[in-house]
Amino acid sequence: MNVHKVITQQAREAKSAALKLALVSAKDKGAALKKMAAALLSQSLAIIKANALDISAGMRSGLSVAMLDRLMLDTDRVRAMADGILDIVKLRDPVGEVLESRQRPNGLRIDKVRVPIGVVGIIYESRPNVTSDCAALCLKAGNAVILRGGKEAVNSNKAIYKVLKGALVGTKIPAEALQFIDLVDRQAVVELLKLDSFVDVIIPRGGESLIRFVAENSLIPVVKHYKGVCHIYVGAKADVKMAEEICFNAKVQRPGVCNAMEKMLVDRKVARKFLPAMAARFRGAAVELRGDEEACRLVGDMKKALPEDWAEEYLDLILTVKIVDGVSQAVDHINRYGSRHSDAIITNDKKAAETFLKEVDASCVYVNASTRFTDGYEFGLGAEVGISTDKLHVRGPMGLEGLTSYKYQIYGNGQVRK
Repeated sequence: MNVHKVITQQAREAKSAALKLALVSAKDKGAALKKMAAALLSQSLAIIKANALDISAGMRSGLSVAMLDRLMLDTDRVRAMADGILDIVKLRDPVGEVLESRQRPNGLRIDKVRVPIGVVGIIYESRPNVTSDCAALCLKAGNAVILRGGKEAVNSNKAIYKVLKGALVGTKIPAEALQFIDLVDRQAVVELLKLDSFVDVIIPRGGESLIRFVAENSLIPVVKHYKGVCHIYVGAKADVKMAEEICFNAKVQRPGVCNAMEKMLVDRKVARKFLPAMAARFRGAAVELRGDEEACRLVGDMKKALPEDWAEEYLDLILTVKIVDGVSQAVDHINRYGSRHSDAIITNDKKAAETFLKEVDASCVYVNASTRFTDGYEFGLGAEVGISTDKLHVRGPMGLEGLTSYKYQIYGNGQVRK
């Protein structure tokens, strides 16, 4: 098989379809998405059957419990995928919005109008629901999309793509606007990253090694979603019970996702009151704790953290703990070791909260809430194609508006420049 030829043909088809899709009305896009959601439900058993093959392969290859959870699909999760598409249908279509309009002294009217990006390439790992989320978001925003999932979910992704692609037949959205690369060879990714004549942006979702590989090898602009090294700082004036509930939720509810807490900073003033009880609760949930010397003294069975632990994204039931003196030390630690994803402070001190919000360099900064809320659905954006840790174009959950660009439309009545 000529990988270059196959990928280039897919990209060429996507580019042609994108030009047509950009002209499709919001009503017609909505009708196509509804058909996609209905198809997921009607063919859910086939999707779950394909997913079982991936789960079996993952167990044989030794995937962690957290990674298997990310991979697994059941009736409820397929229904959630369909509901996610229907939620996207309800969102306001951003395409065509006039962002600003200026009337110049010479009579020219200049409108800044939101438009689709064009062709979006999405390279992702593990979670097969990404296939439906990203397909629906890109199509709603008027973009053609080329999907390339990880080998661990290849059967699930193929099945979902087949269902979604089939649902587009007979709708106003060209079926060629939805492409899926089913080649697991990394060479397919390399070829895609060279096609800057057809693809307008690449969005990688997955581990840090994947994202760095894409960023270093792409001729196409990349919106990066690096690792989620999320911190929660339990401040000196924290409500200890609230802090316990938030920290437990942020670490335990779903440890294999990027917005789970990986590091817990505890102010020295509340450490003796908070940490032993919190550690006991974590212990009951099978969380492995690693800490600095002072945290280890307060919790006898805590492992000593190694230098590399402070910047590590575990995506597992592992948590690193550090005792700090005040909000400034917590902020310094986060800005040194964090990944600019999501960080939180638990405190009843308004001044400390404002300091934290202003000084922590992250896309999402919380006061008295779990980092687990960094999510397109939770932010009211519908699904998202990723959590951008970049600062250009889009930052944080990348939803519909993040999948658009803009153009200037200029209206005149015969003006010439002098």
